[in-house]
Amino acid sequence: MSRKKIIAGNWKMNVKPSETAALVKGVAEATAAAAGRVDVVCCTPAIDVPAAVAAAAGTGVEIGAENCHWEDHGAFTGEISTGMLLDAGAKYVIVGHSERRQYFGETDETVNRRARAAIAAGLTAIVCIGETLEERDAGRLQEVIRRQVNVGLKDVSAADCARLVIAYEPVWAIGTGRTATPDQAQEAHALIRSTLAALVGAETAETVRIQYGGSMKPGNAADLLAKKDIDGGLIGGASLKAADFAGIVAAAAV
Repeated sequence: MSRKKIIAGNWKMNVKPSETAALVKGVAEATAAAAGRVDVVCCTPAIDVPAAVAAAAGTGVEIGAENCHWEDHGAFTGEISTGMLLDAGAKYVIVGHSERRQYFGETDETVNRRARAAIAAGLTAIVCIGETLEERDAGRLQEVIRRQVNVGLKDVSAADCARLVIAYEPVWAIGTGRTATPDQAQEAHALIRSTLAALVGAETAETVRIQYGGSMKPGNAADLLAKKDIDGGLIGGASLKAADFAGIVAAAAV
């Protein structure tokens, strides 16, 4: 089946609130030609969300956040609830990013709690999974991917999948000097989809978009996006430059 491509920028801990409007407007202008053909999302630090929403108003760009807590409110100093994000105008939220797992103790179980909370609140959850260099070299690709899908998406129903995007991050290919080929990326995406099919059914799994999050750039986007199970990209550094981000969106719009 045909799945609409989705290109989402992950700004990470970059861009001040005072700088946000200019970047969002630049992205909106640079990607206007792809409006309606590609879902374009800027996932910003939580403090930037209000400014990003205001700048994106009336454009084809949607705004997301980079993390959320699973509780609606309470004594969780420093956390951001799904209700806060919705109130600020966010439509998407990233959960389980490899940096959250590496630096902040995220587990498959906490990723699951955040994802289910986001979906229940009405946000679209971009759930990140992927194996490390050590796991890849040990031949554990299938084991790791299956575990992360099965645990990270536990109790996510077929109906919930309407608000689910999965992002495959080959952690071993980020900042290591090694590159995932389009065929390697497709292999992992196909494995994710088949594992998801066992959870929610093959028909529903075919509707879920799976992004590639391994340093997609304008120069390699077309080859990656041509693969059957690669439905978009979760973009890091290139999302901070409107022209580079637009180049990836243009490749997705073909």
